[in-house]
This record gives sequence, structure tokens and C-alpha cells, in this order.
Amino acid sequence: MPKAAATRPGLVDRIAHDIRAGVYGPGAWLKQIDLQERYEAKRLDVRRALDQLAAKRLIAHIPNRGYHVYAMDPDLHLQIRDIRILLETGAAADLMPNVTAAKVRALRTLAERFAELLQDGTLLEQYEVNLAFHAGMYDMCRNRELAALIQETRARGPAAPAKEWVTRSRIETSAREHFDMVDALEARDVKRLQKIIAAHVGQDIS
Repeated sequence: MPKAAATRPGLVDRIAHDIRAGVYGPGAWLKQIDLQERYEAKRLDVRRALDQLAAKRLIAHIPNRGYHVYAMDPDLHLQIRDIRILLETGAAADLMPNVTAAKVRALRTLAERFAELLQDGTLLEQYEVNLAFHAGMYDMCRNRELAALIQETRARGPAAPAKEWVTRSRIETSAREHFDMVDALEARDVKRLQKIIAAHVGQDIS
């Protein structure tokens, strides 16, 4: 019988943690039988966990070949990063007229939740809250095509746990930047928000 930690939710985060820790490097193939043995998990649980990780772009699924850890060409990654900076800093001015006290409170709650998860949350919980924070901010854009393009471009990069949250200090910096963004929104300070966004994206954090 698998241990309690090998049930699907726990299994997903254990594999994600090992990828982030370098146990499985970029491009490494993940063999289901090896994962069953390493995590003492059932075949079906392993397959479901791999599907969930692939949906979050932590790993990639190649039909008839299997799953491997997501690996992006470095030049392409830098190009996407630069496009994100242009789009997301541009969105700062577009969304500012739609900022309300209620939306600021909602974003601050998400920023607080992200910070709390650094202490006792899982990697994938952090990832989900991070996505919700940025989705909430750019959902304020008046230009809906701009908002959609930002989400599309963000989705083209690797998932944060796989590539970007490589150190504890970087995750903690990301948490502080979330609060800084909320403060800039509350102050209706477009230039300050643009500066924070540029730093946030420029250091390869989602």
C-alpha cells in the first residue's frame, strides 16, 4: 500500500519539489515505473500526477514517448521576458483607471496569502496564488485584448516552480514585490508600478 504522502495531491508536490531541487534537471525524462518505486505510489496516481504537472507546464508530455522536465531555449526565454516587460509595464497605465479600494483589498489578500504559503504551503499552492494575483491585477485592464495578450504571453514561458523560483531569497523577493505592487496601485502611482513590474518580470519571476 502507498504511504499517505503518495496520494495524488502530495505526490504532485513531491515530484514538483524534486524538480525544483534539481533531482530531475531540465529535459530529464520521467519514467513512470521509476516514479512508482521512488514515491511508493500506484501507477494510476503517478499518471494523474504527471498529467497535472504537464498542465502547469512544469513538465512536457510527448505522445508515444512520455514526460520530460520542461526545458526552454535560453534565447527564446529572454525574448519572451522582454515582451512581457513591454506588455505588462504598458498595462500599468491602462488598468489604473479601473483600480478600486475593493480590488486593492482583494489583491492585498492574495499577496498576504502568498507570503503565508512561504512558511507552510506547498510549491503548487504558491504557484496557484501567484497566478491568481497577477490575473486579478491584469483583469483590471480596460483594453481586454491587452489583458488577453498578457495572459497568453505569460503562458508561453515555463511554470514558475520549474524555472524561476530557484532560490528561497528570490521567492521572498517576489512576495515583497507583490505588496509593493499593491501599494503602488493604492497610491495610483503608474511610474512606480511600472518600475516594480519591470523588476519583477526582469528577474525571471511570474
